[in-house]
Amino acid sequence: MLPEEDVPPIRVGISACLLGQKVRYDGGHKEDRFLSGTLARFVEFVPVCPEVEVGMGTPRESVRLVLAEDGGTHMVAPTSGTDHTVSMRRYAERRARELEELELCGYVLKKGSPSCGMERVRVYEPNGKPHRIGRGLFAEALMEQLPLLPVEEEGRLDDPRLRDNFFVRLFAYRRLKDLFSGRWPAGDLVRFHTAEKLLLMAHDLKGYRQLGKLVADPKAHPRQQLAEEYGRVFMESLRKIATVRKQVNVLQHLLGYLKKLLTPEERHELVDMIEDYRQELVPLVVPITLFRHHVRLHGVEYLAGQSYLQPHPKELTLRNHV
Repeated sequence: MLPEEDVPPIRVGISACLLGQKVRYDGGHKEDRFLSGTLARFVEFVPVCPEVEVGMGTPRESVRLVLAEDGGTHMVAPTSGTDHTVSMRRYAERRARELEELELCGYVLKKGSPSCGMERVRVYEPNGKPHRIGRGLFAEALMEQLPLLPVEEEGRLDDPRLRDNFFVRLFAYRRLKDLFSGRWPAGDLVRFHTAEKLLLMAHDLKGYRQLGKLVADPKAHPRQQLAEEYGRVFMESLRKIATVRKQVNVLQHLLGYLKKLLTPEERHELVDMIEDYRQELVPLVVPITLFRHHVRLHGVEYLAGQSYLQPHPKELTLRNHV
């Protein structure tokens, strides 16, 4: 195991304005206290403001996305008519490659931004009519360059299930990168897949089974191809939302591992807790906490190693709201 000082930081790219940096067109910021405060304790942020870094300055004339006559989407300053499309696209492609070298584990974008918006960015027709159909030019390049990277925008993170899903993916991506960072024997992949079993089941049972086939016959693919295919399916599976129904299925699966170790009263308590969660009377953290107690009490090593029981730092309190 690496000494603590040698463990690479968990790097997360972020729109600089969300950290309180005064880089917006009006000289202001859009600080998100959860990101700049709570999350900052666990990650190393890489702040980026494409409009500043491309040379537009602060404060600056506002820009927006417009449909051009050639059918493409351009970034234009409506007051002066200045077209920043070429410079922004060149910058975005170069910056995305630079960020790839930093081994990011996630990225949080500013919603609605013509450079950073992930989805539903306003795109204006020549007559000035807007449609929420666009993606910021930098966000587009970033997501094309790093298709597996967990990416969200801060507006969507207000939804508890989307927030939990993003951070599940962020920390899972770090574990995945650690697995394939050097020489990895097939046994390491088996152990990794075993530890991620319940988490995968909570998101995408079909994806879990597909990954199981890859792990069961690792020699069927060249090692690099195996790593790439496993990583792709793994991250695509976790992108699917873990619904209450899926979570209940996993909780019942957990109960099956413990049933021979529990007293009738303990088992009844867990059954009742799962039912309370199914009816959304309690958040997920309640049954999970009780399961963690029994796993520790009875020393169930297999379950203790499951990332499902703590997929992200408990201090983020994400399971208190799903």
